[in-house]
Amino acid sequence: MKCESDSFLTCGVDEAGRGPLAGPVFAACVVLDNNRAITGLADSKKLSEKKRTELAIEIKQRAKAWAIAFASVAEIDTLNILQASLLAMKRAVESLPFTPHLALIDGNQNPQLICPVRTIIHGDSLIDSISAASILAKTARDAEMMRLHQLFPCYGFDRHKGYPTQTHFLKLKQHGPCEVHRKSFKPVKACFSEHRKKSSRQTELDGFYR
Repeated sequence: MKCESDSFLTCGVDEAGRGPLAGPVFAACVVLDNNRAITGLADSKKLSEKKRTELAIEIKQRAKAWAIAFASVAEIDTLNILQASLLAMKRAVESLPFTPHLALIDGNQNPQLICPVRTIIHGDSLIDSISAASILAKTARDAEMMRLHQLFPCYGFDRHKGYPTQTHFLKLKQHGPCEVHRKSFKPVKACFSEHRKKSSRQTELDGFYR
């Protein structure tokens, strides 16, 4: 879907990272340029990592405007993941150098924006600007998880990006949650509680044998 005219500014908005057990949730918005077409746009989940990276570079070069924002793990745990996702979307739109006339949002939830909003279920597969936003949000979040892997290498964030894979669950049980795990998520909360009990029992044993 393209802007109705060069003077009518429509942005596509999408998020990445609602499902993982760790890391921030990211959002992006993109205003495409009618005169600079980008081929191959699609839902980021349906693209290879290589293709997403290539398209992200092209989007940043050819779009009329784009912005990326996130909500932190602390905000996710305080607000809940839905509200944190909407907050990241709001921040992305407000980071544009202008106010768009219309924001097309993937899904069925409205972020509180200063411009009119239209939600579109499966918009990331149907609307080019939302597809572009999904690609920017996904590549930005993946890059952040690679950075967090350098800080917390024992969890394998470079492979699963914080998603609830079998490997991630095994690492969580082995090491316990770290500061970038979402402690409001049930699997992390349960693991955190278990490791706290183990730590408490170990402290009692240490005191007994002194």
